Amino acid sequence: MKLAGLDYLGITDQFSDEELMVQQTTREFVEKEVMPTIEDNFREGVFPLELIPKLGELGFLGMNLPEQYGCAGFSNLAYGLANLELERGDSGLRSFVSVQGSLVMYPIFAYGSEAQKSEWLPQLAAGRAIGCFGLTEPDYGSNPGGMITRARKVDGGYILNGSKMWITNGTIADVAVVWAKAEEDVIRGFLVERDFEGFTTVEMKKKWSLRASVTAGLLFEDVFVPDANLLPAVTGLKGPLSCLTQARYSIGWGTLGAAMAVYETALKYAKERIQFSKPIAAYQLVQEKLVWMLSEITKAQLLALQVGRNKDNGSLRFQQVSMLKRNNTQVARECARLAREILGANGISGEYPVMRHLMNIESVYTYEGTHDMHTLILGEDITGLPAFD
Repeated sequence: MKLAGLDYLGITDQFSDEELMVQQTTREFVEKEVMPTIEDNFREGVFPLELIPKLGELGFLGMNLPEQYGCAGFSNLAYGLANLELERGDSGLRSFVSVQGSLVMYPIFAYGSEAQKSEWLPQLAAGRAIGCFGLTEPDYGSNPGGMITRARKVDGGYILNGSKMWITNGTIADVAVVWAKAEEDVIRGFLVERDFEGFTTVEMKKKWSLRASVTAGLLFEDVFVPDANLLPAVTGLKGPLSCLTQARYSIGWGTLGAAMAVYETALKYAKERIQFSKPIAAYQLVQEKLVWMLSEITKAQLLALQVGRNKDNGSLRFQQVSMLKRNNTQVARECARLAREILGANGISGEYPVMRHLMNIESVYTYEGTHDMHTLILGEDITGLPAFD
């Protein structure tokens, strides 16, 4: 089986038949179910909710988690390839899958009680329930440890007060994994259910990026969360940061798909667009842009492959995921810009996916750790000297 799409170095040979089957299935799903309507979804600012049961049926939700909880149990490389194809379609679609699997299902699996796993993971895997991840606050993004959302211990549970912002899936979620400061300012994770009194959500409008994705604010006003909804197996920032490592991994693969989509669009256009009696692909400056895109995409593929291998064999360090996220989002951002240049005025037309990807990547470049924050994570790792202060 061949790797779908761009594969200049023959990286196909590094994947198993099962992993390539996952990629091919995902690509076919995106082509059939996503591409016919995604431009309209983006323009209208709506997420295609009708796709959620299909995502569950095909096993995309929490697909690298164990089968015993209703998940697909695929490798992390297969998960990466699925994210690549999903974001080749649209970043909003990949964001939904990434949040559901990496930021909601993963912490329940890693830190939840057996009762929490048994109740929520099968529902989330099937798409019968939707989750969101509440960490970022209006005044605390890159510095999550400064959060002001509080969880006060009371008899039988906790009283939650505070707010979260820029939360994917917020207004459609049945359960929110919320991080708050409890006793002695120790950060704890809570499963806040939609019908808990005092829990409200507000959709964030007027976005120019990730328009085919739900983004919301979460508000907590004296919300009682029972002890049974506390994630028992983790304390401190380790909890949310480990979840972000999972999500950043999927982003590193996903943005690779966006880069490949705009490259392939630009290459096809350049070979068909005639100026001065020949295709613009015959001109040196256009070829230089295409070669840069191809080279950087190929290097990004190799980076994603090795990080995926490390994740599967248990040797992964979170700094390696920072390198993946930092590099591949930057490559996708630059590829989208160059593709827009090659398409000229047509680059801003909805007949082509380039401007949609370009606008989406501006968000992906920033969320789950900004480019600068990942630079500092890597800088501390290689020098032993922190530069955050």
